[in-house]
Amino acid sequence: MTARSDALVSTRLYRAVRRWHFYAGLYVIPFLLVLACTGLIMVYGNSVETFLGAKHYVSSGGERASCEAQSQAAVAAVPGGALKLMVVPKESDRATVFIVNDNGKDNVVAVDPHGPKVVDTIVKDDTWFYWADNIHGTLLLGDLGDRLIETAAGLGIVLILTGLYMWWPRNGRSLRRVLVPNLGMRGRGFWKELHVSLGFYISAVLFFFLLSGLAWTGVWGTKIVQAWSTLPAAKYDTASLSDKTHASMNHGAMKEVPWALEQTPMPMSGSSEGAIGLPMGTPVNLDTVAGFARTDGFTEQFRINVPQDDGGVYTISADSMDGDTHNPFDDRTVHIDRYSGNVLADIRFADYSLPGKTMAAGIALHQANLGWWNTALNVLFCVSVITMALSGVVMWWKRRPAGRLGAPLYPKNHRTPFAITVIALVVCVIFPLTGIAIVGFAIIDFLLPRHLKEAGLQPAEA
Repeated sequence: MTARSDALVSTRLYRAVRRWHFYAGLYVIPFLLVLACTGLIMVYGNSVETFLGAKHYVSSGGERASCEAQSQAAVAAVPGGALKLMVVPKESDRATVFIVNDNGKDNVVAVDPHGPKVVDTIVKDDTWFYWADNIHGTLLLGDLGDRLIETAAGLGIVLILTGLYMWWPRNGRSLRRVLVPNLGMRGRGFWKELHVSLGFYISAVLFFFLLSGLAWTGVWGTKIVQAWSTLPAAKYDTASLSDKTHASMNHGAMKEVPWALEQTPMPMSGSSEGAIGLPMGTPVNLDTVAGFARTDGFTEQFRINVPQDDGGVYTISADSMDGDTHNPFDDRTVHIDRYSGNVLADIRFADYSLPGKTMAAGIALHQANLGWWNTALNVLFCVSVITMALSGVVMWWKRRPAGRLGAPLYPKNHRTPFAITVIALVVCVIFPLTGIAIVGFAIIDFLLPRHLKEAGLQPAEA
């Protein structure tokens, strides 16, 4: 093959990649902006505040009411409500938090153990974190929003792959030149320098965030990856199984149960099964279950989900995803029979599958739950995503011909490069919804008149 032929093939491939980078960006950029902005709110919600609203401080000393008495005060604050969850803080100067359900609506009630007395009540849907999390996962559109975001996340991966190809040094540019942007340029050149270098530096982190987010989605996540990676109920060995799964302990749109457990059936109370937990004859209630948790290794914040029916169990849990701990390797979920006090299941990080372990650590990192450094890095990342997305929009706007979309053009008499076909097929197979979007874009592109999508053979823009 001659040097000119090599150049023409290279130009053809570059132009095709650039056009498909534009198509992917056209769909993805609005979603990236929404996800980054809501991500910043969520970082605020789990650092300055908590997942369940503001932090409430109380006196660290003095006589404290029992957990049962505190729960009764919380339920009394929501007439007609039913207790679902108690969050036991690690710090002695923090209020105990309860979730009380009233006609399908979850209320967060903070209780000062001294008295006890209620210090705050808020509908969970009204917390900053819940609001941002709901938009982050569904755009407030339910399953439709979930599918739109899943498609965007898959196309975001296409955006990364095509962007890295275009970033790669060519036409005499050195690697150092593309790693260090020339911010002294003016006009569109400045925005291009910023977009290209910033895109490279955040590409690996963005890929991780998109992939970990995809694992929560309704099709690729729930029906494909999670279904094959969830903890098998056979791990319990001794427990009878309920027809409910761990996902039943999620409250509303918020994901509060570890990814590896969501589809795992719950154990059921009412048998002689299980290992010895509470001493025989001990009443099983919030106080005895909390006491057991403290003596059995739950040394930081932990949660107790209370039984919701006759076969329900007390579930003690602490995980980094919910901000209970800063170490995902300490994730633990223990189920207690509501009648006998026996331990029906004791699930730890080591019991998860490899994808489950990856998600336990990944989601904690994704949500900035691993400490102040994680919070700082996530804020920097979200701001970088916003900057990169907006710089891409500015580049397009400055280049766009008046009255036209301004998509990059193919060379004259173009043929689809083999590399583009392979990338498209791989993405279509791995991510079904994204595949549908790619096919849709391909059909539209094919039907466009040639004069709207082709240019003469000429060197591609650097």
